Amino acid sequence: MSDSTSAAPVVLDAWFDLECPDCHQALTDVHALRARYGDRLEIRLRHFPLEKHKHAYAAAQAAEEAVAQGLGWPYAEAVLARTAGLARGGEPVLLEVARRLGLDAEEFDTALIDGRHLLIVDADQAEGKAIGVTGTPTYVIGDQRLDGGKSQEGLRARIEEIADRLLADRD
Repeated sequence: MSDSTSAAPVVLDAWFDLECPDCHQALTDVHALRARYGDRLEIRLRHFPLEKHKHAYAAAQAAEEAVAQGLGWPYAEAVLARTAGLARGGEPVLLEVARRLGLDAEEFDTALIDGRHLLIVDADQAEGKAIGVTGTPTYVIGDQRLDGGKSQEGLRARIEEIADRLLADRD
């Protein structure tokens, strides 16, 4: 019987661009990983807005405001479900998603104007570049970087293989 406080979860960093259709597709894997591992795997949203997506940087900042308001992943997932709408509609889409989730949309608007989350987004992007992230989605688990930007085929199986090994090493 394991004590939940005895071991920290294995960490999976998910480098996403919230305007990226491939990242939207990757949510299927994220959901499956959550279902399989529960709290033994901590999936952390990391920001890697790509220049080709003109609203991705604002979306990353908005996602950090959602974290501050307690709904980071639900917000990110809701934005990813609307990548085409975000590409067309820009920041108003980010505020609409916040409202639909019951978040303080005015605070989102203020956060986008005052740039309070810029440092977090910039730090994520700099760290991503430093470890070789070039596209999204990219995952880092243990010491492995897995690039899903070109193909996501077999990616979840590879993540599970590494997670299983890391978890087994702890027992």
